[in-house]
Amino acid sequence: MSSKRRFGRIRKLPSGRYQARYLGPDGQDHPAPVIFQGKRDAERFLSLVEANIAEGRWIVSAAGRTTVAEWSEQWFSAAGRTLKPKTRNTYRSLLDRLILPHLGTTSLANLKPMAVSEWIGELADTKSASQVRQAYRLLSQVMMSAVDNDMIPVSPCRRVKLPRLPESDPHILTVGEVSRLAEGCELADRVLVLLLAYAGLRIGEALPLRRQHIDVADGKVFIVNAVTELPGGPIIGTPKDHQRRELTVPAFVVRLVVQLLATLPDDLDAFIFPGRQKHTAHRQQSYHGFRRRFIQAVAAAGLSDVTPHDLRATHASWVADSHGVMVAAHRLGHANASVTTRHYARAVDGRDADVAKHLDKLGDPSDRARHGHVSRVMRRLDHRSCL
Repeated sequence: MSSKRRFGRIRKLPSGRYQARYLGPDGQDHPAPVIFQGKRDAERFLSLVEANIAEGRWIVSAAGRTTVAEWSEQWFSAAGRTLKPKTRNTYRSLLDRLILPHLGTTSLANLKPMAVSEWIGELADTKSASQVRQAYRLLSQVMMSAVDNDMIPVSPCRRVKLPRLPESDPHILTVGEVSRLAEGCELADRVLVLLLAYAGLRIGEALPLRRQHIDVADGKVFIVNAVTELPGGPIIGTPKDHQRRELTVPAFVVRLVVQLLATLPDDLDAFIFPGRQKHTAHRQQSYHGFRRRFIQAVAAAGLSDVTPHDLRATHASWVADSHGVMVAAHRLGHANASVTTRHYARAVDGRDADVAKHLDKLGDPSDRARHGHVSRVMRRLDHRSCL
């Protein structure tokens, strides 16, 4: 025996209790999560569901039973197909190490902001601020997908206080320091150092460069690939954010590139920086091998605390100082110039004094009087020319 309403339907079971069902916004038929003792209780449930749907607060009943671990795996399976290998590997590690061991058994419906805040606090006791923030951002993505799929009405990742990242500025080198660093390297490493400093390449963009990616006649480098070091071995894919670009490099760097090309196979697919061992000569050299030699070159140049990534930041600062942040952002492959200023470009030493001299000229009363006199003379001459 069943009775029909404008919204949903109620059926009396042989036990004398009542079952309620309704058609959700997703077009699926949904049973109530419990069996009701009386018909009025079933009607009250359907009224609440109808109101939630009308107000946009409806969630799938299964959310009460679906755990964070179950939904995370479902999300990762779907989202992972579009992720770059390095990102996929990072997300998998964050889920397995930092998220699921702590929150995996909690149901989506029961994960509240307070629980997320407590989880962040526990992580902050043993993990770096960077790792904690990465884990939180990933959990936020997973929870927003649950909201988008009507599993929960609102994400629990809101108004959560995160640990602050330590302030760390990149080491910006002078032209002379880059020259000393490059001179202490053998030819291949010297070219690599100069491409990082004078073209702003990421190390992962420079290592997989092939002969076909260099146009020595026009002095251009084409950035079309990037290599990522993963536990299973290096993987060559597209550059970060798929920012393929071409860059014009200084002539003196091009001349060194020509010297390097003369030592390599005359094959368009040949890597410019191949592996150093006989069995690795057919692929690009590893970052770790270059990093060891780079550290030695840094010490020989009388420098300290310099990384290959600092050369990219150095390039950004030089270009931003001479041609503006927008040009620097373009050369670095940033779609948003704010990324360039936030993480890379820094004021070049000595510019503050230049600014003070310029402002002194603007504010000096004697200088203003002199400019005022010149302006009055020019106005009189213009007046006479019109007569």
